[in-house]
Amino acid sequence: MTIKKILATVTVVGGSLCAVAMAQTAKDDIKDAGHEVKEAGKATGKAAKKTGSATKKTVKKGVHKAAEKTEEGADKVRQKTQ
Repeated sequence: MTIKKILATVTVVGGSLCAVAMAQTAKDDIKDAGHEVKEAGKATGKAAKKTGSATKKTVKKGVHKAAEKTEEGADKVRQKTQ
């Protein structure tokens, strides 16, 4: 055998062994899918929490601004009636 044939054989056999070692079974795929779904659920929960907090903050700012303007209007009415 020549060196080229030996190297070709080693390359083919090595590649085949790597492919077999890297292959996943259906059970592994299902397991991985379950983990991915769990992580996606966690990410969704975190995003919902952030959105809820931001909404709460914005609403609070709006309520305070409205109360301030209402108080200003009430002051004007008091000044006119005195």
